[in-house]
Amino acid sequence: MQKREIEMQLNGYGMTTASILYHLPDFPALLQSYIWQQYDLAPDFPEMHKFLDFWQEKLDGKLHSVRFAHKRLIGPGEWRKVDGQYILN
Repeated sequence: MQKREIEMQLNGYGMTTASILYHLPDFPALLQSYIWQQYDLAPDFPEMHKFLDFWQEKLDGKLHSVRFAHKRLIGPGEWRKVDGQYILN
């Protein structure tokens, strides 16, 4: 895992996965799916909104729907102080 990813997780970022359905540009009646994953900050999801804005401005496939899930990978209960060490031979 890269140092940047750990820093982001410690700052509250979690993994966001978006399932995007969009209309094919040449065949608008057909839908295609696209999966997007990125570290993002809940509840505003600035990275996902930035990507979806890019999609609407630059890509031809019109968005049909977006479903997403978010999971913080490091939570406050996962860090604790260790006062001792046991060595077993």
